[in-house]
Amino acid sequence: MAAPTTLKDLAALVGGEVIGDPATRIDNAWPPQDCDARSITLIDSAESLPKLADCLAAAAVTPADVEEDKLDRPAIRVADVHAAFTAIVMHYRPRRERATTGVHPTAIIAKSARLGEAVSIGPGAVVGEDAVLGDGVVIGANSVVSDDCRIGRASHLGSRVTLNEATTLGERCRLHSGVVLGADGFGYRQVDGRHVPVPQLGTVEIGDDVEIGANTTIDRGVYGPTKIGDGTKIDNLVQIGHNCRIGRHNLLCSQVGIAGSTTTGDYVVMAGQVGVRDHISIGKGAIISAQAGVTNHVRPGEVMLGAPATPLREQKLKLAAIAKLPQLRKEFRELRKEIAELQRRLDEGGSHRLPHAA
Repeated sequence: MAAPTTLKDLAALVGGEVIGDPATRIDNAWPPQDCDARSITLIDSAESLPKLADCLAAAAVTPADVEEDKLDRPAIRVADVHAAFTAIVMHYRPRRERATTGVHPTAIIAKSARLGEAVSIGPGAVVGEDAVLGDGVVIGANSVVSDDCRIGRASHLGSRVTLNEATTLGERCRLHSGVVLGADGFGYRQVDGRHVPVPQLGTVEIGDDVEIGANTTIDRGVYGPTKIGDGTKIDNLVQIGHNCRIGRHNLLCSQVGIAGSTTTGDYVVMAGQVGVRDHISIGKGAIISAQAGVTNHVRPGEVMLGAPATPLREQKLKLAAIAKLPQLRKEFRELRKEIAELQRRLDEGGSHRLPHAA
């Protein structure tokens, strides 16, 4: 951990403006709920200022537009609060730089595998026949790179990652622990009353600058590739079925499940626990809200909500109507009573009966 620092020093580090005592001593940086009296904390908007009321922090990093008279303690005002606070956290708690270790003695490397410059392969890792690893690739402990895989330069595999046969990984990708690429897709056909596996003969192709979270799985295609576009970021515990084509710069949050042969355009966002059926297309820039169930094609730029997922404007009308049902039910019961009373009075007067009310 870095030595204690003054507020003035931290402001110089991040290019910020000091508000209050520049000699304020800061020992560490934490979120508001974790601070002590020697810490600096993050307030990322004027609306978040009330968080300081119960916070012990000696100072705060705030946006540049926060007014000085709204602050109850010293602060550093900056244009980009998250970049500044990240730099301060790393000042106090720097991540250990990875040293290039080469090939660990317990790793198993096939003779036909080709390794680039400055490759690091951890303990217990396996690299198969004819696999190609670009310059600066890191393979974590107990990971498996199977035969005929290709990994682009500067990509990083955490521990226990599995790349099955002929998987292609682009440059500067990051795969977290437990990722599995290229396992067989879920394909069966019935023969004489039995489920018989359909051979999964395709591959997985991952573009450049893709990040894939822990324990996510992407299945190989049946005959061709399952593809993930450049710049896409995938959270933990996501499942992508065989033959899917995921566009560039998608954001797929935790526990998303996408069934086989589905296509997404660029910049699609799927929030947590979204489920997508097979053989549909989701247009560029579409946003799928949390826990939605997508059963039909989605137009570009559409915001979808609910299960089954419908456009946001339609779903809002449905939800508004549902919210009114208890009151409508109460009014309906009261109307039935009034009609029954009116009918009773008419019957007593010998008049004709009213039409039957439901």
